[in-house]
Amino acid sequence: HELYVSASVGISLYPQDGQNAGILLQNADAAMYKANHEGRRNFQFSTADMTELAVERVLMETQLHRALEREQFVVYYQSQMDLLSGRLVGLEALVRWQHPELGLLLPTKFIPLAEDTGLIMPLGKWVLQTACRQIAAWHKADLYPGRIAVNLTGNQLKSDKVISTIAQILEEAGCQPDWLELEITESVIMEQHGRSFNILQQLKDRGIELAIDDFGTGYSSLAHLKRLPVSRLKIDRSFVRDIPQDASNKAIARAVIAMGKSMGLRVIAEGVEKNEQRAFLAAERCDEIQGYICGPPLPAGQMTERLSKRSGLHLPQT
Repeated sequence: HELYVSASVGISLYPQDGQNAGILLQNADAAMYKANHEGRRNFQFSTADMTELAVERVLMETQLHRALEREQFVVYYQSQMDLLSGRLVGLEALVRWQHPELGLLLPTKFIPLAEDTGLIMPLGKWVLQTACRQIAAWHKADLYPGRIAVNLTGNQLKSDKVISTIAQILEEAGCQPDWLELEITESVIMEQHGRSFNILQQLKDRGIELAIDDFGTGYSSLAHLKRLPVSRLKIDRSFVRDIPQDASNKAIARAVIAMGKSMGLRVIAEGVEKNEQRAFLAAERCDEIQGYICGPPLPAGQMTERLSKRSGLHLPQT
């Protein structure tokens, strides 16, 4: 076998980048991380900015470990609405970090770090447990928010125990499988091909709904797509943001909706904030929408209040 090997190099210089071997190695490592991030097969010199980012990364990683132990995470819920009837059909569970110093942090601030450090596994499990317990509590209180959508990460999908773990969480929470929808990004599905198809089919056989998140960003082929046991495609917000001004985004959204319809799948668009976006999607017969036009993400207590009062369960009139 002929193998091709490449290298990423991080360089730090004495004395400007460090006064001893330990600091020089730490800064060279930060520069190498930057080289990897820039596409690999290149070199980067250490800079003051890199050193600052490396220190920040180490601090955030330490705090992330403690955050799970100290229950600093909270799940917010965002409404998903049917475009035709205007009624609530589901909620998406969105994790937030209630950082003691930095305030409420969105997933983009900590999920990549959680994935790099392996903390995404316990964090993902906690989010799923919390969401399943919450929807079971809503049903017990005769409140029916529809399905609850929870993101399943690539690391979770790779786990040999993913099926048994999800089954145990559902049983312990008293949550029916058909109350739950798992969202898997298109890129994650494409990375794992055969294994992901097998896992998804087992989940589908158990009655759990499945959706492809961020559809249109993962370059999946129709041959793969038609094999997936999914019931919903989710149009990525990047294709919705500039509708109806951007002709390319309009064409992509229109194509995804048509493809979903032809394959018997429901299509939901995320990131819908304006009436113009809503009108375009309705005209193209998109099934569902999610975004601030449906209401902001809310913690469980506030969402319970809305469900109890039956307020905010319909799209506002245009």
